[in-house]
Amino acid sequence: MSGQPTGIPSSGSRPTTNGIPSGSMAGSQPRPNDSQIGSSNASNGQPGSMSQSNLNQIVIEYLSKKGYSRTEAMLRVESANQDAEGRPITTGGDTGGVRYGIAFNAMRQFIEDGLDIYKPDLRRLLWPIFVYSFLQLVSDFFPKESRDFFNRFRLGFEAEHAEDIRGLATIAIPEHVQDHDLAKIYRGNKYRVTLSQAAFHSLIMFLESLEKGAGSALVFIIQTYLNVVTIDRTVDQRSSFATLLQRSREGEDFPTEDEGIPGHNPGSANVDRTAGSTVLTRLKLGPMPLEPDLMTDVRAELEEQDAKDPPAEGQNSLVQHFEQQIKREESEEAPTRNELQLPPSVARDVAMEVQKVREDRDRFKIEGRTGGIGPGVSVTIFTFHNTYDSVNCLDFSEDNLLVAAGMSQSYIRVWALDGKALPSAVEGERPSASRRLIGHSDAVYAVSFSPAIASSDPLAPSTRSTHLLSASGDKSVRLWSLETWTCLVVYKGHDSPVWDVTWGPFGHFFATGSMDRTARLYRTDHIEDLRLFVGHDKDVDTVCFHVNGLYVFTGSCDKTVRMFAVTNGYPVRMFTGHTGNITSMACSPNGKLLASADDAGTIILWALGPGRLQKRMRGHGKGGIWSLSWSVESSVLASGGMDGTVRIWDAYSTSDAGGQGRIIGEGGAGQKIDGNAAQMQASAGAGTKKKSKEVVVTSDQISAFPTKKSPVYKVKFTRQNLVVAGGAYMP
Repeated sequence: MSGQPTGIPSSGSRPTTNGIPSGSMAGSQPRPNDSQIGSSNASNGQPGSMSQSNLNQIVIEYLSKKGYSRTEAMLRVESANQDAEGRPITTGGDTGGVRYGIAFNAMRQFIEDGLDIYKPDLRRLLWPIFVYSFLQLVSDFFPKESRDFFNRFRLGFEAEHAEDIRGLATIAIPEHVQDHDLAKIYRGNKYRVTLSQAAFHSLIMFLESLEKGAGSALVFIIQTYLNVVTIDRTVDQRSSFATLLQRSREGEDFPTEDEGIPGHNPGSANVDRTAGSTVLTRLKLGPMPLEPDLMTDVRAELEEQDAKDPPAEGQNSLVQHFEQQIKREESEEAPTRNELQLPPSVARDVAMEVQKVREDRDRFKIEGRTGGIGPGVSVTIFTFHNTYDSVNCLDFSEDNLLVAAGMSQSYIRVWALDGKALPSAVEGERPSASRRLIGHSDAVYAVSFSPAIASSDPLAPSTRSTHLLSASGDKSVRLWSLETWTCLVVYKGHDSPVWDVTWGPFGHFFATGSMDRTARLYRTDHIEDLRLFVGHDKDVDTVCFHVNGLYVFTGSCDKTVRMFAVTNGYPVRMFTGHTGNITSMACSPNGKLLASADDAGTIILWALGPGRLQKRMRGHGKGGIWSLSWSVESSVLASGGMDGTVRIWDAYSTSDAGGQGRIIGEGGAGQKIDGNAAQMQASAGAGTKKKSKEVVVTSDQISAFPTKKSPVYKVKFTRQNLVVAGGAYMP
């Protein structure tokens, strides 16, 4: 709205009063300028004639009476940086590119000097304001000011945003802002930040107190590029005073699950910022039911085994245990086998289901913590020597008989864990305890055994792993036979290196993730991919299936995790909150939780139903957590990574500052470390000349098992709740 009052024509035409030219009126005064008219009329109380500032004041009073506090606050800030005509006010000292540096420094000082309960919320504003201020300076062609701004404030963000900092460092001219992938992601989306109402009002008061130049710069950045969402602390427990005080005491500075680019609603794959809370797709998280014929055959086989080997006193029979499993499964919302178009069951499926029931009944049960002491989980680790840093990945077969390693020299090597000769269907072939699978033309980055289970019944159909999948930098995925030790199929759907491949829970589907920013779903009897999962801004580094096979999870170095439906390829959930690249994921056996890990040493548990972050766990050193695995009860999580440790986590306990401990050193002593200790001593690094780095451990950690300079590539809970791990010794 211009500053010209109603009823006054623009300059160049003759002013009139009530339709009569002013020149014909006796005693008429010379026409003042527009601002004088507005000021005079406003002071005389004449309606329809007022300045922009007076109109803003009227609107502000109206909004205040109606209770639109947030809109009122923003209008106050914006109107404070305008003159009576609605034009931005600039002062000599804060003009040009310098004002962004002045504004950002004032913002940072305001947060550090403010109340502790507001700091965790308000600090989340600094990163997006830093990025957008820098990009705005470059775009406005302030080369010196933009470089000075970047170098002055970058140090505060390198720990959490190291990769983005490296990307922004290459941007220097306006053309870079238009063409750089990272700049296009930020400039093409609004950065979502969630604040409590108290923190938001504190921010508004600060913006009103700034000088005009610096204030207008901050208001411009926040209004143009940020989507600030306020939460009532009485409604949302995450913004209660108790939660804010706890976060401030623990010094937490992690992004929330609904923060960042593209600023989605928490958990939802819908990136529409105007969407409400009803955008979450209803999920079917229950286990896949057995076919009626398969269930009848399994029950008959279990009855026969109960007759041959009766249960011990006080122990359920196999049939009783099977009936209890079915009863639990029926209470969950489950998919149907027709949704996945699974093939009919065969005799091998009956043998596998029977063995699953037996192992589930006889497993080592992890009941959870008692008296603050975690369950005693045993870990067996296989160490590979003389690899010369050539091992890229490992996988153990589910029957615990084989281990496969993908090599940087483009081949795969398979060993028998018991040292016995590997079976072969080729007559006259010399027996060997290991096999080389040659066919790829670039490094092998992922291997995955087909579903299997150990069986002690020699008369039952074989339940061993029969196939192996491998993903390579040559852009292909290969399917290998473990009977003839030859390549059966080459899948060439991706146009960039393939980083990960994994089997579905029923051995019929498998998923891949690639540098081309896509994940793909394949079926073993089709050479072409069935589904293409898109949405990530960068490489898809890791993929995994939901336990019922109905969903696929993808993790990317864009720091997000996405969940897709297998039936139609649509995204149903998106999870943000990681500060590093996603390196590993695992879905819990009960189908309700997803664990994801990043290269910053953080593990996050997500509740799939509501799509929300459940807890964040720390303890690993930086370099990547490369493998995750759940216990049968979904109560304990195992992890292994670059820091050379296997760690056991309590998935249900809540973190508290009083239970935190520290580990001095990242391996080397081979001793078990209790995560509940308040302060760990330097015994793990005793005898070394170089003092190791401290690693903060949250109270969720039950125990840790350091290795001797062996990064852990794979950890896996067996069906009897024993942990198997593998790593390569690097002297």
